[in-house]
Amino acid sequence: MTLKSRIADPSIVLAPGICDGLTAALAEDAGAEALYLSGAAMAYSRFGRPDIGLVSMAEVADTLAIVRDRVAAPIIVDADTGFGNALNVQRTVRVFERAGANAIQLEDQTFPKRCGHLDGKGVIPLGEAVGKLRAALDARASDETLIIARTDALAVEGMGSALERAHAFAEAGADLIFLDALRAEGEMAEALASMKGVAPLMANMVEGGKTPPKSAAELEAMGFALVIFPGGIVRALAKTAAEYYGSLVGHGTTGPFAGRMLDFDGLNAAIGTPEMLALGAKYED
Repeated sequence: MTLKSRIADPSIVLAPGICDGLTAALAEDAGAEALYLSGAAMAYSRFGRPDIGLVSMAEVADTLAIVRDRVAAPIIVDADTGFGNALNVQRTVRVFERAGANAIQLEDQTFPKRCGHLDGKGVIPLGEAVGKLRAALDARASDETLIIARTDALAVEGMGSALERAHAFAEAGADLIFLDALRAEGEMAEALASMKGVAPLMANMVEGGKTPPKSAAELEAMGFALVIFPGGIVRALAKTAAEYYGSLVGHGTTGPFAGRMLDFDGLNAAIGTPEMLALGAKYED
């Protein structure tokens, strides 16, 4: 089943956020049926910096290719603003699709963009946003590659503008609509009611963000087709890593932390070392 056909199914698709080959492999092993390559998670983990437009198109494409080489699960890729104008969007779509993306998410923010749950965002004019979306749709090689249209207009221009953009994006041909940073259950319900029968909606769960936390089951009951948990893995890794380094520096040994980490054999099992060595041996003289 393709991601496109799966999205059309009434049950919600849960896509955990990933940032590299290791997190992708662990999420797939846990049973995730789709993965979300998060621009924010890449900025957090690769640069130790916030999601404020620091990650380049080439860096996302490089990470995407690494992840695709490691996992078979469908990959949804955060393409930010498309990294420029309509022509940049087209190049981004072609590069990401060749690198293994099954869905590409584009937003209507001004550049440099910032995390949808940070204040101080701006959005480009609606006509420009629709033009960039049309460029993306024209550039994709396969109709099976989904184009997700995100709007950040709610925080900038209000719900009326956000819904106007959502309808315009759907009319232009977007496969899914993403109204980011909905601030209350009432706004979530309003968005779903407005878009019912128009286009499927995507939900974004950010721990401590502006949108009320909901489980996948709750979001499915509300009517969402897809939910991402984009930066949760980095928040989990950051807390664990801070505690690990504090313990190591404080005790001069990893011993007190051993019960909370994989040992040498455990990590090799998780990353498939025995299978890789066996595969290599197959081709030896």
